[in-house]
Amino acid sequence: MFDNTVRRWIDPPINRIAKKLAAYGISANMVTIFGFLTGAIAAFAIAYEYYYVALVVILISRLADGLDGAVARVNKKTDLGGFLDITLDFFFYGMIPLAFVFANPAANAAAGATLIFTFYTTGASFLAFALMAEKRGTNEDARGSKSIVYTTGLAEATETIAVFILFCLFPSWFPVIAYSFAALCLITVAARIWLAVQTFTE
Repeated sequence: MFDNTVRRWIDPPINRIAKKLAAYGISANMVTIFGFLTGAIAAFAIAYEYYYVALVVILISRLADGLDGAVARVNKKTDLGGFLDITLDFFFYGMIPLAFVFANPAANAAAGATLIFTFYTTGASFLAFALMAEKRGTNEDARGSKSIVYTTGLAEATETIAVFILFCLFPSWFPVIAYSFAALCLITVAARIWLAVQTFTE
């Protein structure tokens, strides 16, 4: 929901950093993999209940996630880069709630499973819509140049990262926050299905 607004604010400094990284020979795929590995470190930190450490590492991971696309635009976008970006992002989004389940199974298992389920449905609707839109030659320019077509929703990257930050700041509130965000994810899926009906009906 807030991705476009946040992008207008963070894109200028991100683009400046990306140009410097590209000048040093750092590729977009290297940044993507670095972001994923730091995300995995954050998940391990959460599982062992080092929540503030995880918070810092999550922020570093998501900075890398913003930088990889900017570096790709400086150099050259590739299909492999787009694939790695989307795939490793979904790995990251699943790892964080799963880590909270490992940290406190008794309190967090049901809420974590519910949230991961809704991540699965939002991811499926997102990718299916992108596939059909690409097949029809639909372009989405609101978010800048992307490897695939993006659709908006209540639960997007900005909201997800905000929720992960809340998880780390208030770990005892994980179930309440997770169930609340899961509801937003399901609303996003419903809205995306309705958009697909309007867009793809012959």
